[in-house]
Amino acid sequence: MPERASLRAARGAGGLGLALGAVLLLTLLLAAPASAAPPAPEERCTVTDRRLAELSGLAVAPDGGIWAMSDGGSRVALYELDPGTCAVTGTRTAPLDPYDAEDLALAPDGAFWVADTGDNDRVRDTVALLVLPADGAPRLHRLTYPDGPHDAEALLIGADGVPVVVTKEVSGTAGVYRPAGPLAEPGPTPLMRAGSAGFPRSDTRGGPIGTLGAFTVTGGATSADRGVVALRTYTDAWLYRVPPSGDLVAALQGTPLQVPLPDEPQGEALAFLADGTLLSGSETRGLDRGTLRAVPGAAQAALAAAPAGP
Repeated sequence: MPERASLRAARGAGGLGLALGAVLLLTLLLAAPASAAPPAPEERCTVTDRRLAELSGLAVAPDGGIWAMSDGGSRVALYELDPGTCAVTGTRTAPLDPYDAEDLALAPDGAFWVADTGDNDRVRDTVALLVLPADGAPRLHRLTYPDGPHDAEALLIGADGVPVVVTKEVSGTAGVYRPAGPLAEPGPTPLMRAGSAGFPRSDTRGGPIGTLGAFTVTGGATSADRGVVALRTYTDAWLYRVPPSGDLVAALQGTPLQVPLPDEPQGEALAFLADGTLLSGSETRGLDRGTLRAVPGAAQAALAAAPAGP
């Protein structure tokens, strides 16, 4: 009998220990802070300057200046914006005639890169990247796709300074391309298809083409520290954590954080401020003026929510 009583006591103690452990684990899980979703976008200002009626690209300079560009035009023209009023406070131009400029990115060395990659009719033999360095003459790099023409509106540049072009596909799966070797001037340099990018279903409303707008890539951006990369559609931004290797293509194979950007007339521009705030810009469409909106803490939310890499 004493032996049986000891056995029952031991079993009871073990069960009690498991129960206490489960309660402790549940308490820790409930007490742990959840990854906070980024807040809804807040409007900063309305774009009224007619030169930016077709706002297509945004980039933030090292000094914090917000620069914008329109698609189309017969020369490269960048406009610095007052962040409170959207008034144009500065201009940079280059004597290069783009075919269809669609996005703007900032390289680690401070140079602005214009993605002359638009091709709605998919007829171009080459596309181009136009570079405006902080000092010196502008550069032209022509590119060729390995699998025929594509329309593309997103340009990404990682810590290694290598450009990544993401195509605009209504099929829902965008192609991710990067140069097969060093960029020639003027080229062309062949591109290689390095990966693809797709998005989960979204119920966010906005844009000019209905539900298809939730899958078509219209812009891209990298955070100031190159730790987060973002692609946008007409309805949402999708933020990815960049792995320690800095490989943007690998980052785009990961699980993104969704940042809804509802009710933009034709949202095509995206950039990050140094503090991790995500900036979103839209073209004017009809009577709906384009606006500059901000999502504070977006980069931090992406780092907290998403693992690095696939």
